[in-house]
Amino acid sequence: MKLIEITVSPTGQTQVQTKGFVGGECREASKFVEDALGHRVNETLTAEFHQSAGQQVIQQQSA
Repeated sequence: MKLIEITVSPTGQTQVQTKGFVGGECREASKFVEDALGHRVNETLTAEFHQSAGQQVIQQQSA
């Protein structure tokens, strides 16, 4: 199952995490969310991403 999870902190900082995507699919799938939330502050790619079972964590800061 493919999933995009968005977490918003009380300070307005957001975190986007994708699960169930293969390789770079996660970036393509979450691009619309990233564009809507503002510029990327940090990105962490897990071992699963490099093994083609991607999981991506992106922290966003409101524009």
